[in-house]
Amino acid sequence: MKGQNKLFIAIIIALILGVGIGGVVHVKYPESAAPFSNNIKLLGTVFIRLVQMIIAPLVFTTLVVGIAKMSDIKMIGRVGTKAMLWFISASLISLFIGLILVNWLEPGHVTKLPIQDVSSAEELLKSSKSFSLEDFVKHMIPKSLFEAFATNEVLQIVVFAIMFGVALANLGEEYSKPVVKLFDIMAHGILKMVGYIMWFAPLGVLGAIAAVVATNGFEIFKVYAIYLRDFFFALAVLWVVLLIVGYFILGNRLFDLMKRIKEPLLIAFSTTSSEAVFPKLVEELEKFGCNSRVVSFILPLGYSFNLDGSMMYMTFASIFIAQIYGIEMTIGQQITMLLVLMLTSKGIAGVPRASLVIIVATCSMFGIPPEGIALILPIDHFCDMGRSMTNVLGNTLATSAVSKWEGQLTEPLDKI
Repeated sequence: MKGQNKLFIAIIIALILGVGIGGVVHVKYPESAAPFSNNIKLLGTVFIRLVQMIIAPLVFTTLVVGIAKMSDIKMIGRVGTKAMLWFISASLISLFIGLILVNWLEPGHVTKLPIQDVSSAEELLKSSKSFSLEDFVKHMIPKSLFEAFATNEVLQIVVFAIMFGVALANLGEEYSKPVVKLFDIMAHGILKMVGYIMWFAPLGVLGAIAAVVATNGFEIFKVYAIYLRDFFFALAVLWVVLLIVGYFILGNRLFDLMKRIKEPLLIAFSTTSSEAVFPKLVEELEKFGCNSRVVSFILPLGYSFNLDGSMMYMTFASIFIAQIYGIEMTIGQQITMLLVLMLTSKGIAGVPRASLVIIVATCSMFGIPPEGIALILPIDHFCDMGRSMTNVLGNTLATSAVSKWEGQLTEPLDKI
């Protein structure tokens, strides 16, 4: 735990230094802000790429081993059903909280935002127009496992790994045992790499934060203060709901769990990447006492189907854009929008800026000018910080809850 505390402190220091360095460059050397930003954010790029390097093999090996070791197909179905029930319930709650609070707080009515140049949203608009049911199916079902590995398509890897794991489970121990043992050793080797890679996290945090502040300065916080205030208030409400549910299920062990995931939460917040902490989450959840088979089965699924922070943001941002343009939506229309978002958002976690793509597509469907996405693009990075951290919390609680329901939550493997 001493090493973990050191890492946590190092990340906090890097966060403060990043804001300070970025602020100095923005104020004192504005003409150098762009090149400085491009150079220093390479630190963040190095960290993210190191993590991305191990995500595909880690998801594949842990998921195959987890399912193959279950051997009981009924158990796989039971665990999967419980996980999907949690995912659907959490998604609906997240969407409803966003819907209720954006209607109550009305940030689009009280905020006078400058109309942004819509050219900044052109690429996003093109992405949303091409999104269809056909694209969704292609995004979910792999054409080639090697292509899925090469492009880090987590959902496609999950689909193949589940099918392969079920096949191994039904093959008989004589044939499957050597393969399962090999993948188990590989998974543990990759998890060992996680410890080394996490020490790059402070540099990644410093680079990512310094780049954003150097480019945008502190003014962006003033211009969008009300929107950010209301959004993070809504996130706080979602956190309270998730933690209350978590406490009912886990009891006092919830506090132990939160201590263990403080670094993953901070890294996700600083780098706006929930993927960046996936390997660390696997490690911490197993140390917490969650069954390794359940962890390796549910956590990858959660990264595709259980993005609570992103779900809440979708309703919040969609209605916000409608408010900015003075478009009044009936309760019926808003409920319909919520259900549309519920369906269209599943399984697109691998799409860059997936939440924004879905928001644009939904706005077009309901007669809201999709160009309005340009209004929130300048601060999407800051909103994404909150979204990513909330996604990590939601997936942590989902995995822990299902482990508890399955009677597979043991005492911690180490002492905190």
